[in-house]
Amino acid sequence: MTLTGEFFAFMALALVAIIGGVLLLNLNKVVHMVVALIFTFVAIAGIYILLNAEFVAAVQVLIYSGAITIIMLFGIMLTKPYDDEGESASNGSKWRRILLFLGVVGFAFAVYVGIYNFPIDQVPSNLHENNTLEVGKALYSKYIIPFEFVSVLLLASLIGAIILAKREDKEGDSK
Repeated sequence: MTLTGEFFAFMALALVAIIGGVLLLNLNKVVHMVVALIFTFVAIAGIYILLNAEFVAAVQVLIYSGAITIIMLFGIMLTKPYDDEGESASNGSKWRRILLFLGVVGFAFAVYVGIYNFPIDQVPSNLHENNTLEVGKALYSKYIIPFEFVSVLLLASLIGAIILAKREDKEGDSK
């Protein structure tokens, strides 16, 4: 194994993504969780860039780091979540953290053992040439039916969210 700049960049981005995910699970304030999620999304976009998938990285930043995070923040602001500030560090909480840490280390070890000597053939490819064009061709030729199903599903969920929001407004007006 050679130590290259790409290897160090991957390790740094993977570390940021993992730390963001762990912070997302362990932070108490919802807004801080969303910030940790943004770090994870941006680190994953960096990994996509290392894989020469610039289009997917741009979509990752625009859609997930931008749009989804903004939607989550609006949801947080509109629903007024309650933070448990008075949560004490009880003995059960310490055991929970220890078990969580052991679970994460065990999972990381299992993944390491599973992929360390996995034989993957190095095949030369030209995937990074005209990446956006190739994604567009695949999306609108081979995967057009699932693409349209996803668009109908998103439209149905949007209509359902509007109906649920209107129903809550009517219930709130009658009180």
